[in-house]
Amino acid sequence: MRVALLGFSIECNRFAPAASQRDFDTRCWVEGEGLVADARSASPRALGEMPGFVADMDAAGPWEPLPILLAMAEPNGPVEHAAFARMMVIWREGLEAIRGQVAGVYCVLHGAGLTTELDDPEGALQGLIREVLGPVPLVCSYDLHANVSEAMVRDCDAFVGYRTNPHLDMRERGAESAQLLRRLLGGERARRALVRLPIVAPTVSMLTAAGPYAEVIDLGQELAALDPAIWNVSVMGGFAYGDTPFNGMAVVVTAADQPSADSMAERIARAAWARRDRFVAELTPLREAVARAKASPVPLAFADVADNPGGGGRGNTMHILAAFLTAGVEGCLVGVIHDPLLAEEAHRLGRGARFTARFNRPQGTLTADDEFSRPLAAEAEVVALSDGRVTGRRGIYGGTAMTLGATAALRLGGITVVVISIRTQCADPAFFEHLGLDIGAARSVVVKSRGHFRGGFDEFFGHDRIIEVDAPGLTSPILSRFAWTRLPRPVLPLDEDTTWTPKETPKGAKP
Repeated sequence: MRVALLGFSIECNRFAPAASQRDFDTRCWVEGEGLVADARSASPRALGEMPGFVADMDAAGPWEPLPILLAMAEPNGPVEHAAFARMMVIWREGLEAIRGQVAGVYCVLHGAGLTTELDDPEGALQGLIREVLGPVPLVCSYDLHANVSEAMVRDCDAFVGYRTNPHLDMRERGAESAQLLRRLLGGERARRALVRLPIVAPTVSMLTAAGPYAEVIDLGQELAALDPAIWNVSVMGGFAYGDTPFNGMAVVVTAADQPSADSMAERIARAAWARRDRFVAELTPLREAVARAKASPVPLAFADVADNPGGGGRGNTMHILAAFLTAGVEGCLVGVIHDPLLAEEAHRLGRGARFTARFNRPQGTLTADDEFSRPLAAEAEVVALSDGRVTGRRGIYGGTAMTLGATAALRLGGITVVVISIRTQCADPAFFEHLGLDIGAARSVVVKSRGHFRGGFDEFFGHDRIIEVDAPGLTSPILSRFAWTRLPRPVLPLDEDTTWTPKETPKGAKP
């Protein structure tokens, strides 16, 4: 049982500066046998899909992995096409070297990738696999924020999407991919169906603990459990900032036969459409957030959802920090701010030093995000330093080896700010804790994250103690603030007159 392993995973924001090869090198670039070694390690660099797949295959019996390249990066702008072209060369050479020797393929994908020339790099990679290897069984797993193209569904045998947001089921979906691949290798065959809806849901409306998206995902799993013909139901929320021609919530069903796949996909899509008015962004104005930080009798978490590095934000806007400083908020932790120059200066000065911390000092060529990344100067004390090497403790980064680069904790009056050198969203308590900062003792915590922090900080803040703040940024959930160029229109919630006509209701189906 010889299985090729490869992958490409990055979530791309059309409005953010381009990603380079360095973004993959600093996060996760593993080739050849290093890919399998990483997947089997106690603290892999890769997120959970590949480790989950390898572990499940190892447990099932003898097999031979044929690893090529797994390239992962933090969400960013479109990938420089030259960097992606280099990856395609590596994948092609690796696939050609095993042509005729491989029984199946597992490919880790995100589904919301872009390059500076392509709207669908995932589809291009899947097409390459088909071109070189032909009709070998191919299973692909995707983030639930995938913008699903027809090529992505056509050029695989089984489609597996995340079910949780925050993403806590990546290892499970990797394991499920292994199980489906073994079914294919055992001679079973599957068909797929895709139904896309004209709903481009704001990111904050796609949590899976509760709400409309959770209800649709849960319905899909409940119905799949009742029908042995259904292999997988994936409800893909999409990623608005990709701004692609195939943006829109999508239902993808893998089943033993085409009628079963078609019927189930249509039924789940109707359920999503019935909840369309609930996919909206409800944020707290910054002025109200400041007032609550000062007056709340219980600790609160404030999510800077508009500057989420996990969606391509730069992680350096000062709107919330400046407002909290001006208001004299006390007992507050803020993290993590991406500012390599400031972190380097703090390391040079050393712990205990007092100086004027200058955030976002001008440097180099102006970029697309400069309108949001305004400078801020404040008197500060260096209270802790680290090299930024940390193993995630909970949530999406739990058990994952992370590199934040030179890191510093700076005390600005009643606020302590964590400054890092490698842009990462603040989704894990370890980003504070490895500097000796006590989250449990804070009166308020500000995180630059849209939602993944909920899976890491839930031991400190329940849903009722989380405030999603409305501030400017590259990942604002207020979608009317962006100049869309490729997004199919009309779509909800941007266009109130949007309509969708489902096919004839399958017999017995209810939304």
